[in-house]
Amino acid sequence: MNFRKLALVATALAGGGLLVATEAARAQAQNTLTIVREVDSDRYDPHRSTARAATEALFMLADTLVSLDHDMTSIKPGIAESWSVSADGKVYTFKLRQDVQFCDGKKMTADDVVYSLKRWINPETRSPVRWRAGPVEDIVAKDPYTVEYRLTAPFSELLYQLTQSFAVVIDKANVEALGADFGVRGFNGTGPYCWVDWRPRNDMRMRRHDAYRWGPPIYENRGPAHIQEIVWRIVPEENTRLAAVLTGQSQATQYVPYSGLAQIRANRNLRVVENPAAFWTYFIGFKVDKAGVDDPAVRRAIVMAVDQEAISRDLNFGETEPAYSYIHQSATDWDKRLDSQLIRTNVAEANRILDAAGWVRGPDGFRAKNGVRLSPIVYTFTGSTWSKLTEAVQGDLRKIGVDLRIQLFDATVAWGKLATQEFDLFGMSFPYITAGDALNLYFRSTNVPTPNRMNWRNADTDRLLQAGMTAVNEADRAAAYGQVLQQVHEAAVWIPLYHEPMKIAVSNRLAPFRAHNNYGSGFYKGLDLRFVR
Repeated sequence: MNFRKLALVATALAGGGLLVATEAARAQAQNTLTIVREVDSDRYDPHRSTARAATEALFMLADTLVSLDHDMTSIKPGIAESWSVSADGKVYTFKLRQDVQFCDGKKMTADDVVYSLKRWINPETRSPVRWRAGPVEDIVAKDPYTVEYRLTAPFSELLYQLTQSFAVVIDKANVEALGADFGVRGFNGTGPYCWVDWRPRNDMRMRRHDAYRWGPPIYENRGPAHIQEIVWRIVPEENTRLAAVLTGQSQATQYVPYSGLAQIRANRNLRVVENPAAFWTYFIGFKVDKAGVDDPAVRRAIVMAVDQEAISRDLNFGETEPAYSYIHQSATDWDKRLDSQLIRTNVAEANRILDAAGWVRGPDGFRAKNGVRLSPIVYTFTGSTWSKLTEAVQGDLRKIGVDLRIQLFDATVAWGKLATQEFDLFGMSFPYITAGDALNLYFRSTNVPTPNRMNWRNADTDRLLQAGMTAVNEADRAAAYGQVLQQVHEAAVWIPLYHEPMKIAVSNRLAPFRAHNNYGSGFYKGLDLRFVR
């Protein structure tokens, strides 16, 4: 059955009794799992892509020194079976497993780990997430199975950052052979799955790594994986994704349209797997030095005009939490003093602010000042999620005389466009666990033009972020990050939209498993995924 035709049958399948099982049965017989998702990545180079789509695949294609447990706080072994930290917090020593090998059969050693981590931090790589590696002095192989990670200052979040896909081990020979096509035409990793092929905007295929035996202890199955082949298929239209799950064309997706979750819960052949320890936030950011939105009063009025509650209630069918903060208020190091200071929806006050700032409504209802129309342009991704979100925000802003223009790009193009200076606002969503994780990603001056797409350059912010990163106790870290949170919220740098919990729709043909949320990748390494026999 063609994916483009699936939406035609979705309504007929709502009760679950008429589920078309032929495709699912065939997939089970072939031991192939098809996962549908909304957008693709621009590439699968761990050091050059920050897309969730890249991370979803990289966690399965490769391994990290340490792993993150399902509770999103506990650090467990990965390809490092143990580690120690010096008294001053500046030297981490990792003892590696000796049975790890790449998909091509080559044995992995400390030299591979060192190469991978040094490529990540090499300025020539131009990694947008280089900061996540911390203030590195050097990374050295002490012997074939010992890696010493030396810092110039303590970095309280190093182990967490080393669980991220940016820190996976890659093969130097593979990188050099493929050159610019590394992560585009191939990838040789040590993960539970091996690269087969990638057709951008269509699908990615990976096959089980039969030699794999070194999975993290958070899984019942340490390897090899139960599933023989995984197909990640791109389905931008939300109703077609829903129909794909209802008909068995796909056996799993975390990209479920909110409108369909009740339908899935009511279907006896499907279920929803959730992880409550999830932090993923949707927002629209301002480029704070662009004319019009360079005025904090204008930004504050725009934020105040957006109705987050209506977005969660009406667009998202009550499945998300309205966001007024830039990170979830349950995240580590959130400053609770900010709770009473967050900008709330108030259209009348937003209009008053713009009137006072000299932005006058014209005959068409839109505002202008000194002959310049208040008509900012927002760049974001194609797909139903951002199309609906930006249209909702556009409607809210018309209530205060702001003419928001929308430009959507396919994900393979969008990441490049979002690194330019062409736009006034941008739509984005992001994962995090702590305040420091989120703030260091977006608000460091050195991260301009991406991921600091706001052009937020503030010496005091940089000083506080550095103090938070190098703090040796929780109180000092929380105090530093709390001040940054105060700064950026007062400056109205973002329009927070909603916080999204992890919810995965799966076929009951899959055995029970636990949803993960490391970088929003619900399947993480996928080692416990299996069809019920």
